[in-house]
Amino acid sequence: MKAVIQRVSDACVKVDGVTVGEISRGFLVLLGVREGDSQRECDALASKVAGLRVFTDENDKMNLALSDIGGQVLVISNFTLYGDCSHGKRPSFIKAARPETAEPLYERFCDELLKNGVSKVEKGLFGADMKVSLLNDGPVTLVIDTDELHLK
Repeated sequence: MKAVIQRVSDACVKVDGVTVGEISRGFLVLLGVREGDSQRECDALASKVAGLRVFTDENDKMNLALSDIGGQVLVISNFTLYGDCSHGKRPSFIKAARPETAEPLYERFCDELLKNGVSKVEKGLFGADMKVSLLNDGPVTLVIDTDELHLK
């Protein structure tokens, strides 16, 4: 699994002009699921995201996590994170998981964020054409790939 995490002041997602998810201070997470990903990767990634200490404390140091600030998360499914652009000009998405595999892991990731102390988790609409708006705070943007985590 792969997540692009942006620290935001606020974010929202619309489908057909209707807001389906909206948060205030916290993270916008673009989440990609790859073929072969399992609950193991999902749970580890959710724990990592929930515990990231990238919000500033009283000394202006990035030392606080979502749970410390009452932060919220907006999670958007994004199969294009597994686009392969190494050949030609048209990306291949063969590494991205099929919807029947990806959607349950996407839902589990959102549930696991809540279990890890995130106060509010909002979602886009899986597989839909979504319009995402955000006010990036910092900017602080991180990419986490479960291939790089030392999973037990």
